[in-house]
Amino acid sequence: MLHRLILSNLDTRRVVITIPRIISILFVVFQGLGMLSYPGGTIHNSETQGYSFTSNFFSDMGAYEARNGEPNYLSMIFFSISLMLVGVSFAFYYLVLPIIFGKTKTNYYLSWIGSIFAFFGSICLIGTGLTPTDLVFDLHVFFANNIFYSFLITSFFYSFVIFNTKLLGMRYIVGYVLFFISILLYIGILQYGPSVSLGQAELVFQVISQKLIVVVFFLTVVHQTFGLQNVEFGKNQNKIADPIH
Repeated sequence: MLHRLILSNLDTRRVVITIPRIISILFVVFQGLGMLSYPGGTIHNSETQGYSFTSNFFSDMGAYEARNGEPNYLSMIFFSISLMLVGVSFAFYYLVLPIIFGKTKTNYYLSWIGSIFAFFGSICLIGTGLTPTDLVFDLHVFFANNIFYSFLITSFFYSFVIFNTKLLGMRYIVGYVLFFISILLYIGILQYGPSVSLGQAELVFQVISQKLIVVVFFLTVVHQTFGLQNVEFGKNQNKIADPIH
């Protein structure tokens, strides 16, 4: 099958350790450039200058037009590139993890379930970067929200997988459980939190919550790379894992 051919030719260590670290740095760089090049304006105040860390969502950078009415081409490009890079790298990262963790029948199936949802979440990351919120709002929201719904399921299954493998230390298991709890809390905020239309305080709450979950997201992945770097990748590591009967 195609996925077997692709995975059999990947450098496992590079995909799960080196590339996620590099992409995390590039994400911060491109998001920073996007913030610096954002013209200005927030949901409640179109007169502000530049990007407000507490009043502008990440998606404001991905809009075709800034909230102050000025063209937002440069910021939109940086935003799109960053999410496309993350989406592609995360897709390969989670497609490779079952090779590492799927050494028993239970872990094989649980890891692939988690990875399938992660793959969809990765597509949603790319989709979020390619759908300006001011042009295709509903589609953008669909992609953006499903990033978290998908990775909630992924983190749930991989919490069990990592615990069962014994390949990583307890702090990495705890880290993934906290990742799951953090996403669950953020989804609760998305569903039941105050609407940004109510006022500035509600906007700040939602914006800061979004930034915190993104920070947790990347810290979790980078943290896991330090655990994975201590795992021995044998010469047959790139073979697709089959469940033990």
